Amino acid sequence: MKLSRRSFFIILTIVLTIAVDQISKIIVRTYVVPSERSNIIGTYFTLHNVENVGAFLGMGSDLSPLLKLIFLLILPIVVLSFVTYHIFKDQSLDKVSVFAFASIIGGGIANVFDRVVYGSVTDFFHIDLGGVFRTGIFNMADLSVTTGMILLLLVSFKKKKEVPNQG
Repeated sequence: MKLSRRSFFIILTIVLTIAVDQISKIIVRTYVVPSERSNIIGTYFTLHNVENVGAFLGMGSDLSPLLKLIFLLILPIVVLSFVTYHIFKDQSLDKVSVFAFASIIGGGIANVFDRVVYGSVTDFFHIDLGGVFRTGIFNMADLSVTTGMILLLLVSFKKKKEVPNQG
């Protein structure tokens, strides 16, 4: 079976996303003291080593073990499987959407992998622009998922703009 360029691009994007995330987490787990903060760019961009037993921004960390299993492992695996099937089958997707979905899949797989292997997800980046803009502590997988979602929103707005008004 010969792999199409499109399929190769999807697989490469997913694999690179997972690799960058996992390598960055290995570095953080090895060299950054847990719960300590290191300034990268003043206090605006800092590095941490925090184990997140919940989902995005720690949401769900107080759920029962059964609900964690359902909402943090089973449901994400089902959704990631559906999205993966969708991008391989839907040949009408534009290149930006394919990249966006592949980034979301890679980031999702990387964080699910952490939950399975470590029981938590290692988060380490934090941005605080003096109260103007502040993030929770996040990782490269989160960044990939967020970037993918933003790209999908932009593509969606662009497509809506291109559709003539039916009024």
